[in-house]
Amino acid sequence: MTVDRNRLAALAAEPHFYRGRYRNLEPVPRHGIGDFMRWQLAPGRNFPKGKRFTLLRPDTHSLMSPPEEPQLVWLGHASFLFQYRGLNVLTDPVLSERASPFQLVGPKRYTPPALTVADMPPIDLVLISHNHYDHLDEKTVRQLHRRFGDNLRFCIPRGLKQWFEKRSIHNLVELDWWQSEPLPGNREVFCLPAQHFSGRTPTDTNTSLWCSWLLEIDGFRLYFAGDTGYGGIFRKIGELFSPIDLALLPIGAYDPRWFMAPVHVAPEEAVSIHQDIGSRQSVAMHWGTFVLTDEPMDEPPRRLRAALERQGLNETDFRLMQHGEVWSPRSGSDPDSEVPQ
Repeated sequence: MTVDRNRLAALAAEPHFYRGRYRNLEPVPRHGIGDFMRWQLAPGRNFPKGKRFTLLRPDTHSLMSPPEEPQLVWLGHASFLFQYRGLNVLTDPVLSERASPFQLVGPKRYTPPALTVADMPPIDLVLISHNHYDHLDEKTVRQLHRRFGDNLRFCIPRGLKQWFEKRSIHNLVELDWWQSEPLPGNREVFCLPAQHFSGRTPTDTNTSLWCSWLLEIDGFRLYFAGDTGYGGIFRKIGELFSPIDLALLPIGAYDPRWFMAPVHVAPEEAVSIHQDIGSRQSVAMHWGTFVLTDEPMDEPPRRLRAALERQGLNETDFRLMQHGEVWSPRSGSDPDSEVPQ
């Protein structure tokens, strides 16, 4: 499977950095503090109840010697362990009790992480999509670096290098949209656009980039969407990289739509991304762990199932995993009936 390198270079040359801030490729509404307060203080608004979902405990011994086939473990939210041909990869590892700069306030974790850093096999690569607290967790990053040292490489979007270097982490691949980096073996990682924003303080909004990632290993293509709203960028990604063997796509944190639509897809839009990028199989993420927005925690799976049915697809095309479930996309196994209906 070849990639049109000339088109990649042309896309990479398109500007998206203005006056010290990054911008989305397509114009999207910008919501300031006034809009945020309008949402938070809306009459009759009730914050959804937290819910703990079934947590499976992976056999950590088997994870140390995974099969030659691709294997995936959902740790919760946007955090996965992906294993293939000797490579162990984490996506946006967040294992803390809260998605917050503080451990006493902020969004609380309701379903515990399926693995601790101590449970993990030697991690080779971490894909970081952006710097929001539910995707870039300083405590987890420090634990990973402490255990695996400079053998662990972090792939990060442009503008995050200084954050990692301040924490004495230097094995970094920092890329802009449409750029790529070859990795040892027959492997390559591509930094691709997403429709979102960045920021960890009131003053650093969009001073670092946000992205999705595509990892190619011996012809197998894994796509990690990170955090995103829906836009035409996904058709471009499909034109360049289809077919994608396995896509990890968000389905939660979408209500109210007037506020969240520019930056968080609803389940129906996640199905559109699945189709746009030419994904053979997709897995749902970004639900069932934290309460971030107004929809009930168990609503995203129901809406995803309904959207798949309307499109003539089923859960072998777009899977709902349980927390801690170990699954191979080539196994052909049926979805687990215990995932919320």
